[in-house]
This record gives sequence, C-alpha cells and structure tokens, in this order.
Amino acid sequence: MARNLFLSSSSRPRQIQRGIAEPFGRREPVSTPSPRPLEQPSFRPHAPRSQNQQRRFYNYYPGGGGGNRERSPPPYDPEHREARLREAKPLFHWRGFRALNTPSTYTVVAVAVSGALIFYFSNLETVPVSGRTRFNVYSPESVKKAGEMEHKRLLWELEQRGARLLPDWDPRTIRVKRVMARLIPFSGMQDENWEVYVVDDPRTANAFVLPGGKVYVFSGILGLARNDSGLATVLGHEVAHNLADHHGERLSQDIGASIVLWSLVILGGAFGLGPIIMHFFGSRFLDVAFGFPMSRLQESEADYIGLMMMAEACYDPREAVGFWARMERATGQEVPEWMSTHPTNMNRIKKIQEWLPQAMEKRAKSDCSTTASFADLFRQALRTGQAVIVI
Repeated sequence: MARNLFLSSSSRPRQIQRGIAEPFGRREPVSTPSPRPLEQPSFRPHAPRSQNQQRRFYNYYPGGGGGNRERSPPPYDPEHREARLREAKPLFHWRGFRALNTPSTYTVVAVAVSGALIFYFSNLETVPVSGRTRFNVYSPESVKKAGEMEHKRLLWELEQRGARLLPDWDPRTIRVKRVMARLIPFSGMQDENWEVYVVDDPRTANAFVLPGGKVYVFSGILGLARNDSGLATVLGHEVAHNLADHHGERLSQDIGASIVLWSLVILGGAFGLGPIIMHFFGSRFLDVAFGFPMSRLQESEADYIGLMMMAEACYDPREAVGFWARMERATGQEVPEWMSTHPTNMNRIKKIQEWLPQAMEKRAKSDCSTTASFADLFRQALRTGQAVIVI
C-alpha cells in the first residue's frame, strides 16, 4: 500500500514533473487565435409566434400542445357549427315587447312625439315665389356664417390646386357681372353683398352661389351657355337657391333624419334589432329615401324660380331649353335619377317647357318688354337675313 501511495519522482506524470521543475516565471506563452466574425446565415429565422397565435394554434389543433385543457374544434367543423346554431338566441323575442308594454314607456313616447310635433310645426315656413311649405330651424345669420366658412375653405382649396381667378377686367368676368347686375334687382336680394369669382378652368362646367352672396363661376360653363340668356339660366338657378334658403333647409333635414334614425335604433334595441336598423336604415338609406328626393325637389324649385327671374330681367326663357339640351349632350350617360341629387336633364327640359307660357307672360308684362321684343326681332333678322323696320 505504501508503495502505491508514495510514487517516485520518475514515476510521476510528466505534467506534474514539469510544473515542479520549471519556475512560474518561465512558462511558455500560449497564443490565442484572434476571433473571426460569424458568418451571416443564408436564411432568415422565423419570428417567434405571439401568445395569441400560439393559443389559436393550440385551440385549433389538438396535437399542438397546450396541456390538458379542453380545446375547441376548428371553426370549419360542421358539427361545431350545428351546435352553435342550436345554442343561438333569436334576434326578436316577445320579452322585449313585454318590457316596453308599461305605462311609463307610453308616457315617454307620448311626450317625445308631442314635443317633436310641436318643434316641427313651430319651424314651418313658406318658400318665396314657389309658395312651398318647408321645415327650417336655421336662421339666415347662421347660414351666412356657414357660407363664409365654406368660402374661405374654397379659396384655400383653389390656391392649393394652383387655380387662377380671373381679374375684374377680363371679358369673361365682365360678362358674368353684367348678367348678375340684371338678375339681382328681380331677386329681392339687392341688399346682399354680392361678390363674383370666375375661375379659369375650361374643363369644369360648374357654377354655384354660397350663402352670403359669394358667386363662383368656372369658365367651362361659359361655352355651354353661349349667350347671356343661357348664362342667365345658370346664374338665375343658383341665385334662386339663396333666395329660397335651400342651404338652411338641407341642414335642417339632416337633423330631422338623424332624430328619426336614432329613435328607431333606440326602440329596436329593446328587441335586439338596433344593429340591424343601423345597417339597413343607415345614412345610405336615408339619402335614397329622404335626402335625394328633397334635393331633386329643391333643384326643380330653383329651376322654376330662376326661370321666372330671368324672364322678368328681360332674358329669353326659351334659351333655358337649349342650355339643358347642350348639357345633356356634354355630360352623356347619367346615373339613375333616384340615385342622384339632381333631376335628369331631360326631365328638366320637360318641366321648363311646361313653365314657359307663364315665363313668357311675365316677360311680356315686365318694363323691358319693348326692348326684349326688339332684341327678338333683331335675332330673327340675323337668322333670316331680312331687314328690321321699326316705325
């Protein structure tokens, strides 16, 4: 045993002998290789799954793990869908009706309906010229403020588009102002501060008048108008919108439509039909059922008022038929009338032809009937080549 425990120096391992024989200061230096950058893999590792993705994986696929918890079947499983249909609750239940069939509910409904009727009939007024009765809750001052804000927005938008407003000395601006000067005295709005803005845009055939007397005319409409009577058809129509205060009426109609819609939603909520009412009777349904018909009525009313206005201003109302015929050829196919805010051009022509006898009578009774009759004879002479003799 002693022989095994105490080995001689010659029988010790070589490593131990070297460590004892050589001093620490004479150790041989060990060279360490310089690190090299790791090569980038030629593939991109997949991003780790989120907790929600893993949970969905475990729920859909029983073999995906997730412990011993109960896993729901995949959504495309027919048996799963049949089970959910059997457990589905009906949208309409008589318990909702029984909950509403109380004296307090009847009292609330009666008070709400009575208040709505009083509010409606206390805000009825008569449209000038046409005599139509309509609902309007906005005062002329509030409508003018809205028109001023829209005017600033339009000027900013035209500036951003790089559009150019024609100067006052441009012949096109002078022409528009000349026609407006003859129409305004017969509009009953002489005290309005009228401002004319003619936009140099030959590709746009449009014109409109904002509340407060801001008149916008795009130069593309001047070619379709051809003459002053055709331009009076356009401007008389737009001035008529201001005279009849159609802007305030449209804003009032939006309030009434919103009240009706939310009343239906609240009542339908007791039966679980609130989302369905919002889906089928939303803004699009209100536009088709109420908004578009009212807008077409206002456009037709503006056509009538503008036709009478231009006739009293000594313009030829028969030119209105020619203008809308040219507009029909220029615009081409239109959307169906029930999906549009404007009547079709052909319907407009039909209505104007019905109003022409009345317009011609107004023109004959106006103070400028003699001058207008001579202008008609002069145009007839130009077409036929015969001289006009005035005695």
